[in-house]
Amino acid sequence: MLVANPPNFGQAFDLSSLGKPAPTTPAIAVGKVVTKENLASDFVELSMTKPVILLCWTTRAPQSLDTLAILDKLNSEDGGTWELGSIDVDAAPEVASALQARTVPYAVALVGGQPIPLFEEAMTESDIKSVIAKLLTIAAEQGIGDVPEEKLEPEETEALAALEAGDLVKAEDAYKRFLARMPSNPYAKLGLAHTQLQIRIINLDPAQTIAAANSAPLDLESALAAADMEVATGSVEPAFIRLLALIKATSGDERSRVKDRLLELFSLVDPADPRVIKARADLANALF
Repeated sequence: MLVANPPNFGQAFDLSSLGKPAPTTPAIAVGKVVTKENLASDFVELSMTKPVILLCWTTRAPQSLDTLAILDKLNSEDGGTWELGSIDVDAAPEVASALQARTVPYAVALVGGQPIPLFEEAMTESDIKSVIAKLLTIAAEQGIGDVPEEKLEPEETEALAALEAGDLVKAEDAYKRFLARMPSNPYAKLGLAHTQLQIRIINLDPAQTIAAANSAPLDLESALAAADMEVATGSVEPAFIRLLALIKATSGDERSRVKDRLLELFSLVDPADPRVIKARADLANALF
């Protein structure tokens, strides 16, 4: 499943700041308009045979219109391999709500009737193209559409080769350069986070690391190391609970460090995972 970005949506437009619906519509192609009446019949049903991308936008957020224009352009270039649906959040707030849109631009895919969050910030055309390529690959694996010819970025190719050779430091460097060149690219972010996690745990013994943290739950370094190990071995819920407890028990720079690590670990797990959703809500409660 595609991994959506963590909640550092610096370029996103907060829906809570919307006032009355704007009276005008953008003078650009907007794909097929999504309404509460046709969402299921025209888009969910279509996603059984073709990937669908839905974009929430508003005239009040120019960056969301730019994103819509990019998607419309790419949809034309891709020759109908996927369908574009357009949601004006001012005109169809109930659809935006149903899709759990918190900011705009907000893009969510439908594959086989299932939603897959894509991104919640303005992205470059190159980054969006990369996201769509990954989406089409996932859809093809489910028997929906064909696998696209994947074109990796040069730094990503370098990083994957380094990982294959077991050189985590070289892979980290490649991902850092990838992210510096394409700051919004979700695969640069994910690759770097995953590689840095592997670097942090490479010399740790799983049982000893977790036992040490359990015996001293307020020890910052022990807790961070244990949470890393737990996520790396698939025990994400204990990791989240551990760091949430530490956030409640710390303040200042220590709390910020734990929060940042927790957000980084969130990015390594499917954002639709109920454990992530719950932990994000618990984090908000702990901080505010």
